[in-house]
Amino acid sequence: MAKPSSVFVCTSCGAQARQFFGKCASCGSWNTLVEQKAAPAADSRRRRPVAEPSAGLVAGMATAAGQPRRSEPIHAVGERPLQRLSSGYGELDRVLGGGLVPGSLVLVGGDPGIGKSTLLLQSARSMAGRASVLYVSAEESAQQVKLRWRRLAQVAAGDADAGGEPAAGADFQLLSETDLELVLQELEALRPAVAIIDSIQALHDAELGSAPGSVSQVRECAAALARIAKRQDTALLLVGHVTKEGALAGPKVLEHLVDAVLTFEGDRFASHRLLRAVKNRFGATHELGVFEMRDRGLAEVTNPSELFLGSDEPSAGTATIVACEGTRPLVVELQALVSTTSYASPRRSATGIAANRLHQILAVLEKHLGLPLSRFDCYLAVAGGLEVEEPAADLGVAAAVVASYRDLTLPPGTVLVGELGLGGQLRPVGQLELRLQEAARLGFTRAVVPKGSGLAKAAAGLGLQLLEAGNVAEALVAALGVNPADDRA
Repeated sequence: MAKPSSVFVCTSCGAQARQFFGKCASCGSWNTLVEQKAAPAADSRRRRPVAEPSAGLVAGMATAAGQPRRSEPIHAVGERPLQRLSSGYGELDRVLGGGLVPGSLVLVGGDPGIGKSTLLLQSARSMAGRASVLYVSAEESAQQVKLRWRRLAQVAAGDADAGGEPAAGADFQLLSETDLELVLQELEALRPAVAIIDSIQALHDAELGSAPGSVSQVRECAAALARIAKRQDTALLLVGHVTKEGALAGPKVLEHLVDAVLTFEGDRFASHRLLRAVKNRFGATHELGVFEMRDRGLAEVTNPSELFLGSDEPSAGTATIVACEGTRPLVVELQALVSTTSYASPRRSATGIAANRLHQILAVLEKHLGLPLSRFDCYLAVAGGLEVEEPAADLGVAAAVVASYRDLTLPPGTVLVGELGLGGQLRPVGQLELRLQEAARLGFTRAVVPKGSGLAKAAAGLGLQLLEAGNVAEALVAALGVNPADDRA
């Protein structure tokens, strides 16, 4: 009898090795190789029998060699209208691209305690009145989920009674199970429109010898759920754990298997949460959903600019920009602090802005404005904890740094939008008209933008004074009212 062989699988990337190494040769992670029993090799001589085509198809599908072909011209493929199911939350629908697509797989990841289960349970409650929903709790008991259901219940007419029970017309089924086979049987019997698995790492396939949460378990469980979801047109939402580095736990093949990957971000000690799409086969990947954690669960934030704006009183070292997350403009306040350094090498710290971007902007200001910023510490922060990645924030960063260095205050009601080039020139940015409309809606009266925007008439119609500049020096003079390179400023 042959001795059963084993392989070592990396829990980070899914690579396999025949012997143990301290470091994975594929992704370079340390101490991530876990021993597992190797699957028996399939007999290459045993193949699945091919179904014979009908007699009417053979004549039209036969090739020159006499073998039937199963492909068809692309123009002959039938089209099916894409009917999305609303999740009950406009912010979640925005990130998904308009709602849940039947037969799609959505992976939702985030830090522990960030609100993944809360969001999905609230969404399931809203969808249960319009479609059948199955909630599979693989980490908590049914009683624990019911307690959360009661806590999140909004006691309103037609939605719930005084005890927090589902409405009479709601079709919501709850299953507390970790066995994959039983979960598949329940999906086959109920055939729900929406199924939520919380979480994929807690499911266990008894045919595999590895522990729950291992690479092989996550891969096989997700593949089995994907097959039944595609066959039944069930929209499947999977909750995924994250590692200490912030990446989704399990092999990368899990992200390739699903149709959409959503990440739930935010400081667990703060009130707001940000929902982003890392991958989306049915929509854009640059949309942003904003929620606020309250005592009754997560609430949508329809005007997120209010979260990222500071007080109405202007202060030195602050500037306001208009960033775009997908099709959503956000008015954000930037805060800068420039102080004399006490070290041989000045400190540079950025929160919400890439540190390399800050270094580049400081170098441009020192080169083209003659400011000796290399002898000063510089700290930059985005209000509200938002991550701003687009270069349209460059002009706002430069204005905040110069204002802090010169101890100046920008005039109230001023926004700055523009990309800063290495030569000190201002480059145009996209969706400028949309940014100006959001600034005007919030009561701003002045906007400093790159020259050549061609939006003077549109800005006048919005009640905005448009100040166009060709380089950073002109822009800062227009914004601050003084020449920042002048020592008397």
